[in-house]
Amino acid sequence: MSLLLNIDVPDVEAGVRFYTMAFGLKVGRRFGADFVELLGWPTTVYLLTKKAGTVGAGGDLRRYERHWTPVHADIVVDDVDTAVARAVGAGAKLEAPAKDAPYGRIAMLADPFGHGFCLLQFSERGYDALLTS
Repeated sequence: MSLLLNIDVPDVEAGVRFYTMAFGLKVGRRFGADFVELLGWPTTVYLLTKKAGTVGAGGDLRRYERHWTPVHADIVVDDVDTAVARAVGAGAKLEAPAKDAPYGRIAMLADPFGHGFCLLQFSERGYDALLTS
């Protein structure tokens, strides 16, 4: 098995600008004007132009203001504060500043298209710090 990450955006070029600036991803292949492959993470990211108001999953209409979803990306970084500054500089909205947690440091953000994500810097023990003996 493998994992692909598809991200709907209202404008694929705006999506390319954000994800390449915020995370250093590189454009791989272009599949026409509205479908772009981004490389540089352990999984391939595909940006797909989907207009706001069109039907998504379960009959829900796509919207690009901030929205809740039960699935989001946790992006593991070496330095969460530097990564937050870079993402915000590229257009992300900081929703919860970086804070210490038993497993490291975490900040919560949203991309310019309303998709939430976390930036996560693991401590030496990472999630193992949450295990009890």
